[in-house]
Amino acid sequence: MDWLSFPLAHTAHLWLFFLLVFGIIALPGLDMAFVLGSTLVDGLKGGLAALTGVVAGGVVHTVMASLGVGLALQALPQLFNAMLIAGALYLAWIGWQLVRGAAALGEVSAQASRPLAATFRRGLLTCLLNPKAYLFMVAVFPQFVRPAYGPLAVQAVALGAIIAATQIGVYGAVALGGVRVKTWLRGSGRAQVLAGQGLGWLLVVGGVWTLWQGWQTAGA
Repeated sequence: MDWLSFPLAHTAHLWLFFLLVFGIIALPGLDMAFVLGSTLVDGLKGGLAALTGVVAGGVVHTVMASLGVGLALQALPQLFNAMLIAGALYLAWIGWQLVRGAAALGEVSAQASRPLAATFRRGLLTCLLNPKAYLFMVAVFPQFVRPAYGPLAVQAVALGAIIAATQIGVYGAVALGGVRVKTWLRGSGRAQVLAGQGLGWLLVVGGVWTLWQGWQTAGA
């Protein structure tokens, strides 16, 4: 590759990574549901606290992938399946908590909001146990770290910045949308209950499906 084609190739490389990351993050999943649920319960500040925790989790995943953890998980399928199953169980548990607590959505205004630090920590844990993140570490991230594009640490920072910016953009929009939904639902207690239960059951189904896939893979 000559010096003229290198910048163009690198730019196309980063754009392709962004498109893949955007497609993965924009796909509804645990992180998005947690940001939306936190916004519905605690308003915009709760959604932003959840978003910050999820982004911090994304940074941890980037560091882990850069250190070769993704390749290690690929070489140790039993460990990968164990982490996938743990994430699936957590996903189903979060969903069930939403189903059980959906009736409380209509009473949130009369209750004290959850501490933002607790929401941040839960967002961090949610991202760290997200099955999609581990699939990303194994299947996508290693393909975009190439010695020809410079120091690996610099590449990791660039790719991590793309991930964080995409998370902020997508989940920030979800939080803002959640504020509008919360305002709309405020006048209907029944609608609040149905919204919370619907979101919760989606997560439960997603967790059960992921658990089944992990179980099938482990037994193969």
